[in-house]
Amino acid sequence: MIKPTRVLDLLARPLGVVRLSLTAKCNLACPYCCPESIEPPGLLHTRDQLRLIQAACQLGAHTLRLTGGEPLLTDRLWPLLDALSLGRQTAAHPFSRLKEVAITTNGSLLDDERVRRLRAAGVDRITISLDAVDGASIARMAGLRSGPEAGNALLERVLAGIDAARAAGYNPAHGSLKLNAVIQRGCNDDQLIPLAQLARQQGLQLRLIEYMDVGNRNGWCRDQVMPANEMIQLLHRHWPLQSIGRQPGGTSSQWLYQDGEGSIATIASITEPFCSDCNRLRITADGQAFTCLFASEGLDLRPWLRMEVSDSELAEVMAQLWTGRSDRFSEERGLMQKGNHHAEMAYLGG
Repeated sequence: MIKPTRVLDLLARPLGVVRLSLTAKCNLACPYCCPESIEPPGLLHTRDQLRLIQAACQLGAHTLRLTGGEPLLTDRLWPLLDALSLGRQTAAHPFSRLKEVAITTNGSLLDDERVRRLRAAGVDRITISLDAVDGASIARMAGLRSGPEAGNALLERVLAGIDAARAAGYNPAHGSLKLNAVIQRGCNDDQLIPLAQLARQQGLQLRLIEYMDVGNRNGWCRDQVMPANEMIQLLHRHWPLQSIGRQPGGTSSQWLYQDGEGSIATIASITEPFCSDCNRLRITADGQAFTCLFASEGLDLRPWLRMEVSDSELAEVMAQLWTGRSDRFSEERGLMQKGNHHAEMAYLGG
């Protein structure tokens, strides 16, 4: 086992968060995400995933977020969680340095059995994505061709999943259960207030995400970006808000409802970039390491996952990747030439 170290990139940003995608597939077809219908070749085995997480922990990572596609679609989730849980309970193991293991899901598969398994396996936080509360809007944002009835059915499953998570011990008041929503002007901006109302009723923090130019399939247009500041102004008219800022290394700016009914957050990658302290490394389901959500290509780590390559050699490769990092795409977006190729969001795990 290598000696723990803390690596900094070329802008003095430490590695803190690993986002590990377990699958590129999803049971929804959200047009801003454009998930794959098939898996990429060469998916990582559980042993490979664990080696990568261990190396990242050795380099300073303190948080693991499991993503997809839809991570609850794959049975490979469960042996990974079991191994992580065992390691986190062992003081000398690198996994014990993980302060949080979280999962991001669309909530459609979050039934009682799965949520209890997540809790038993040590998942600390569940973030559920829901972009509307009206059946027709849900269907449109989720790419459901069956229309409003399918949208309403999805909402019922998501709400049941929220209830199941709360019953299993995921307490929204402690930040262990949150709601994400991508707001796209002209598509679901009319759902902003209803989503906030639902989140307040459920006692959940709603995290409002600006529509982003990730990938090349979603037809991104800046005119469809609803700035976070505009969202907050609209909400403030209904429920006065008080800003409490953004935590270092965090992606979301936070506000408290002045009536004491919880909080809301915004993720403003377009209008208020937070590249200056971004601490995230993304690893795809097939072992590509990306140092920026908006990158065009990653480093294939699979050659260093062979049996003959030691854990220290793997960690050194990942350290070199991080220390050579200078990405700050969101801050430089206006200086970039049009037509830049980006990897797709579903492939990167968001």
